[in-house]
Amino acid sequence: MSWLQKTFPLIAVLSGVLAYFQAEFFADYKNIIIYLLAGIMFCMGTTLSLSDFKRAFSRVNVLILTLILQFGFMPFIAWQLSSWANLNALLTTGMILVGSVSGGTASNVMCYLCKGDVALSISLTAISTALAIFATPLLVFFYCQTTISIPVGAMMINILYMVIAPVSLGLVLNQWFSTVISPLQRYGADISIIMICLVIAIVVALNHDNLLAISPLLFTLVLIHNLSGLIIAYLSTYALTRSHYLSKTVALEVGMQNSGLAVALAVKFFGGAAALPGALFSIVHNVTGSLVARLFTEQHYK
Repeated sequence: MSWLQKTFPLIAVLSGVLAYFQAEFFADYKNIIIYLLAGIMFCMGTTLSLSDFKRAFSRVNVLILTLILQFGFMPFIAWQLSSWANLNALLTTGMILVGSVSGGTASNVMCYLCKGDVALSISLTAISTALAIFATPLLVFFYCQTTISIPVGAMMINILYMVIAPVSLGLVLNQWFSTVISPLQRYGADISIIMICLVIAIVVALNHDNLLAISPLLFTLVLIHNLSGLIIAYLSTYALTRSHYLSKTVALEVGMQNSGLAVALAVKFFGGAAALPGALFSIVHNVTGSLVARLFTEQHYK
């Protein structure tokens, strides 16, 4: 394990701190986030084969459990936390939006870094993204008694550009030119760490003003929401499969939501205040995800 992998959580935190104090500099690079994520997905693809995806889709019990946790537990715990803390309507809506969206690409990144089942993680993200088109509006209506529309075209284009295309390219190269790309396979995790730390820095910079408006209570609720997803998903999957390999994969998938989509929907339909939970979640889950990935990596090597 390289020094980058050993110090990944520390580097992730330092990246966020630096970006907070140099927000204008990092915010200028917001347009490269999609390319950074695509680059990470390409690195993942170079480690995969078609048999990995066949195996992923054969795990029907894990797929069903993940979707129950994703669209059952996560919005429910968001609603419970909001009710317990007596949040106002806009912040409650923002919390529920975070809980009702699909898994994000960040979960795939952390799964790759901690040597989980990357093919399963990518498959779960694709499936939950497709289901979110219907599930997210229904869940928001159920919990908030209000309606929203999902930008279906934009979601599908994003997952095509950021996930499917780069992973497929990496997979093809691994299948037919494995000797040529072997150096990339060897250093792919380190390259991915550098890129995800840049993503974290840019996300923090873009949310600099929002962070100033976040209360300690909201931070605590978002952190509990995130950690609850990670912990409950891990324990549930382990109880079902007795596999640490699968459990860490599902934990990251459930605990790391597509907070970017939650922020976009909040801004469009409810205003800036409702976007605060999603903006905070996007930072929190990258930091906790890096810490959990580091922990899971240590367990992998034991």
